Amino acid sequence: MTMISLQHVTKDYGNGRGIFDISFNVEKGTVYGFLGPNGAGKTTAIRHIMGFSKLQQGIITVNHLDSWKNASTIQENLGYLPGEVALPEHLTGEQFIRMMMDLRKVKDDTHCKKLIDFFELNASGKVKRMSLGMKRKLAIVTAFMHDPDVLVLDEPTSGLDPIMQQRFIDFVREEKKRGKTILLSSHIFTEVDATCDEISIIKDGHLMSSFNKQELLKMTEKVFHVTAKNAKDYTQLVERIESIAECHLINKNEREFELQIGCYPSNLLQLIKLLAAIPILSFTEVPFSLEKHFMKFYDRRVGGELP
Repeated sequence: MTMISLQHVTKDYGNGRGIFDISFNVEKGTVYGFLGPNGAGKTTAIRHIMGFSKLQQGIITVNHLDSWKNASTIQENLGYLPGEVALPEHLTGEQFIRMMMDLRKVKDDTHCKKLIDFFELNASGKVKRMSLGMKRKLAIVTAFMHDPDVLVLDEPTSGLDPIMQQRFIDFVREEKKRGKTILLSSHIFTEVDATCDEISIIKDGHLMSSFNKQELLKMTEKVFHVTAKNAKDYTQLVERIESIAECHLINKNEREFELQIGCYPSNLLQLIKLLAAIPILSFTEVPFSLEKHFMKFYDRRVGGELP
């Protein structure tokens, strides 16, 4: 069942800014990754999903309700974590939590206490004096405190240290097991790769690619790392491998190289027979990288996350 649906959504702010003809669906019980650098249009799309802004074209529904017309109804059972956290600085963390519990009409604080313990939130002090990481933890707790069925998370681990980032990833996995539907916007490859079933890549307000991660793994060309025993065997391997259809040598370095081959059984069988005939020291598959797939659409190198 589709819980979040965007169909031909456009909001043009001029000068190439905005989102343009965006379409994707988030199914019940899945985590959907919205991947792109800052300024790509992720937050703009999320603001429209939340009903904070009105579309120019298209339609967005959350649990089959129009996101603009039914924003208040939708938000009763939706958890939202904004990319930029703005909290009332005159309150303590505990006061803010109580205020949000009243607004959410949460009577039992058992779940909230579990979240506070899990994320090691110290809510006793004034929000104004909290670190960025502690403010993010406070926002996470209040987003999940009413145990919503649908969650919209915009750059959720921004400001968290690496240990807490991993804890958040583990938490999202558990929420998925409980049947929660989660839209997760991020520019961090490891976060998206570790949690998401479906992924959309956005660039300059346009969707460049939408895919199921497991299906992409089956369809993606295989990459192998090969180490030859000596220079003579290396030369012979290179010459023979280049004769195999859909096989391309990359990253050649002395006696080592990587080869990329179309995932066709006949090609792989031909490659294995060739390697069996010539002595080699190692032959290992290079795991699929979400980052490499992403960089097909972005012409610059990154190191684990996007600028």
